[in-house]
Amino acid sequence: QVQLVESGGGLVQAGGSLRLSCAASGRSFSINAMGWYRQAPGKQRELVATITTGGSTNYADSVKGRFTISRDNAKNTVYLQMNSLKPEDTAVYYCNADMGTAQTRGVVIRYWGQGTQVTVSS
Repeated sequence: QVQLVESGGGLVQAGGSLRLSCAASGRSFSINAMGWYRQAPGKQRELVATITTGGSTNYADSVKGRFTISRDNAKNTVYLQMNSLKPEDTAVYYCNADMGTAQTRGVVIRYWGQGTQVTVSS
């Protein structure tokens, strides 16, 4: 069964940095776009950043210049480097990947990770 496993969340002081990782694992899949979303308490899930197979990126205005998304296609992994963190970045961060799998017979659907907590203290 294909799954996305995230790591790298934690508690950090304002101005600090964290690096999130998300690895896809399972049997017979192909990955298209990957991305990161976040959800703060009482708020809707929002886009943070996305990256295509070719490396084209897109960022939310609130994180531009501070966060960097990257991917290692050989490792089926997407990363989110977060610098100059602010208390308003506190949220559960979710990765996603658009994948075609043996289970879906190649039909591309969006998979989500379980989420990782990022807490930024002031």
